[in-house]
Amino acid sequence: MQPVDRSCARTRAWVDEAMRRVQADANRSADTHLHVLELPAEWDVQVYLKDESVHPTGSLKHRLARSLFLYALASGWITDGTTVVEASSGSTAVSEAYFARLLGLPFVAVMPRSTSPEKVALIEREGGRCHFVEHGGEVYAEAERLAAATGGHYLDQFTYAERATDWRGNNNIAESILAQLAEEPHPVPEWIVVGAGTGGTSATIGRYLRYRRLATRLAVVDPEGSAFLPGWTAGDPSYATGAGSRIEGIGRPRMEPSFVPSVIDRMVPVPDAASVAAARDLRERTGRWAGGSTGTNLWGVYQVVAEMLRAGCAGSVVTLLCDGGERYRHSYYDDAWVAAQGMDLAPYTATLDRFVATGVWSPPAG
Repeated sequence: MQPVDRSCARTRAWVDEAMRRVQADANRSADTHLHVLELPAEWDVQVYLKDESVHPTGSLKHRLARSLFLYALASGWITDGTTVVEASSGSTAVSEAYFARLLGLPFVAVMPRSTSPEKVALIEREGGRCHFVEHGGEVYAEAERLAAATGGHYLDQFTYAERATDWRGNNNIAESILAQLAEEPHPVPEWIVVGAGTGGTSATIGRYLRYRRLATRLAVVDPEGSAFLPGWTAGDPSYATGAGSRIEGIGRPRMEPSFVPSVIDRMVPVPDAASVAAARDLRERTGRWAGGSTGTNLWGVYQVVAEMLRAGCAGSVVTLLCDGGERYRHSYYDDAWVAAQGMDLAPYTATLDRFVATGVWSPPAG
């Protein structure tokens, strides 16, 4: 076999044009909105939702997909005709399928069969192909196998998320949040609360806070069955549960390479029923549809706000509205699905109602 000259003029010209298209997408997309979540004025605590659902592909993962494609293009891993493969539970694959279509490249998403039909439809609408496995832990090896079989490139979000994004700035999500808070009553937040799927978002935010020498603390919320919280607590980078998460987009069966525990100030366990109850509560209170990962974020936000109130601490808290709830009509917003999962939302809804009315945080025991 003759060696491939990846520096040839034709290849470089294709990569240059691909870079231009991906960067143009970023220029066309105005920065995402920062919504105020209304709380009693006398608390003097402001909560903000960074609305990532308004990206062209409808979720926070649009940022990650763009960064992964730019990283792979700059590294010479993607060229004209490369089949792009990813291991994804849905939203990342939707966004990556968008960028693959933008560049005229075939895209294959390897995902658990349990992925919501709405997300499968979105991937296929963008021209991607879905390749299913039975269990979440199988996606990594299968994605590697498919990439090798097609002579393609495995984007591997779980390894490259933390390094593909420029954590020092370049309009990353942390820089954007701080810029948008500049004219608010408390421009440097007490807390930023996020979930972890790849770990890339928490790594970017945590590093940026330290780089800017800000006092803001980073809390990462984690759903049932995820390896992140117990691995963080034990200081064990090899920790694994082997369990999939019912809250799509966050929680992993193993400690992922892009998860950086050392930049996290606190982790908060969140029951899955609490995540769903909080997502539904957001819709009832604001009319905004959001997925379960946003509900997980909000459960953590309310807990730290209640602690601020007990300490007499004014300030602001920021979290992410990760994606829209319309993707979850057949799961989190379907009473039959919730019942089939054995979730009782009532005690968690009561906790939320009590908190908003009184500022007191008293979650169900257990």
